[in-house]
Amino acid sequence: MEAPKNESFRDSIGTVTEDGKRAWVYPKKPSGRYYERRKIVSYVLLTFLFVAPFIKIGGNQFLMFNVLERRFNIFGFPFWPQDFYLFVISMIIGVVFITLFTVGFGRIFCGWICPQTIFMEMVFRRIEYWIEGDRNKQRKLDRQQWDAEKIRKRLLKWFIFLVISFLIANVFLAYLIGSDKLIKYITDGPLEHLGTLFPLIIFTGVFYFVFAWFREQVCIIACPYGRLQGVLLDNKSIVVAYDHKRGEGENGRKKFRKNEDRQALGHGDCIDCLQCVHVCPTGIDIRNGTQLECVNCTACIDECDHIMESINLPKGLIRYASEENIEKKKTFEFSPRLKGYTAVLVILIGVLSGLLLLRNDVEARVLRLPGQLYERKGESIISNVFTYKLINKTTEEIGDINFKLRKYKGEIKIVSNTGNIVVPEQGLAEGTLFIEIDKNNLKGDKNKLMIDVYSGEELIETTTVSFLGPRSYN
Repeated sequence: MEAPKNESFRDSIGTVTEDGKRAWVYPKKPSGRYYERRKIVSYVLLTFLFVAPFIKIGGNQFLMFNVLERRFNIFGFPFWPQDFYLFVISMIIGVVFITLFTVGFGRIFCGWICPQTIFMEMVFRRIEYWIEGDRNKQRKLDRQQWDAEKIRKRLLKWFIFLVISFLIANVFLAYLIGSDKLIKYITDGPLEHLGTLFPLIIFTGVFYFVFAWFREQVCIIACPYGRLQGVLLDNKSIVVAYDHKRGEGENGRKKFRKNEDRQALGHGDCIDCLQCVHVCPTGIDIRNGTQLECVNCTACIDECDHIMESINLPKGLIRYASEENIEKKKTFEFSPRLKGYTAVLVILIGVLSGLLLLRNDVEARVLRLPGQLYERKGESIISNVFTYKLINKTTEEIGDINFKLRKYKGEIKIVSNTGNIVVPEQGLAEGTLFIEIDKNNLKGDKNKLMIDVYSGEELIETTTVSFLGPRSYN
């Protein structure tokens, strides 16, 4: 692709003026086939986002990311601190999945799935269009004096933005602390839980700041994913692209004139109407080529198709295409890079699936009491003291817990006031136990024992411990 004559867009951000001030973006209200499809996808995802923390599978919240207590639920599977490796693998799978689609289809995640884009373009921006009007009316309102109309519109917009930000903050909190706890805090009253109220106010302020003022700067400045495009994209990646060969022709763009033979004059199909620029939510000119600010929202595609239709020219001047497709008319190919990322993704999913299948609902840990060796009881009994910790990852209480030695003949004595160990739902039980074994059954000073943990007659977990004895016994 030939380099554009004006390369200044590569040296600075389009939303910042030469003197360093914010250049506010007033995007035109989009419309068209892709916009309608994006609305459907966005509203489905928004519904999922608001409903997911209140859905339960097997008593577990569908999605929860309790960072403080290090408890996570992903698609109903609970992950405890002991399962952190599973959570890490899940996150790596998510990163590889996004990387795979970026290599193949560019920043499609940003335009269609990213919560920032969905909330900004499908919620807050649509409210702004409803209250203040389209691009030109918004620009006029900004330049207008603070009269009754401007004050009324701005206060109404800011109030609605604040209410929605508060709702988003509550949902965000439901993902962090759990929906049951959030509902309890709401019914108890905010003053009863000030430790949660203050973070809620902070989250509300952050969301309000992002969607009322920071806006597209999140995608341009703050989000690291946009920077990854330069590393991941190649000339085979399908992105929102301007067909410069068709649009520029031999003699470049030219304003539209009725009954003019543009082809004979050597001009391309682009009539330099700037509608693709006006509709862009990040304020870029797609005709300059792929830029990190482009979030692949397809607004320019819809707008350009509408212009092409109105002047009886073929649609698709701006479309989903790769550089190879534009330059050499090559169709999409499953490149070696895509095959490599796909192989890694399949392997990781296989590893995670296997680990999830092997994962027990109850985890047992039996550890030697620090500083203790062994104790003689009578002439032939050797006793070791251990602490145990049982973690119940299910939503049902597990009772009638008992321990049994495997292979070795001996006795396990539990130090308990009640005599019955019960592990609460999604909780833990811990205590102390003694293991006593006849010295004649020991095979040295260190013996590896396997302990079976039963709930009644059902084996629920197996763990190992090291049992110490005198050196003289071999």
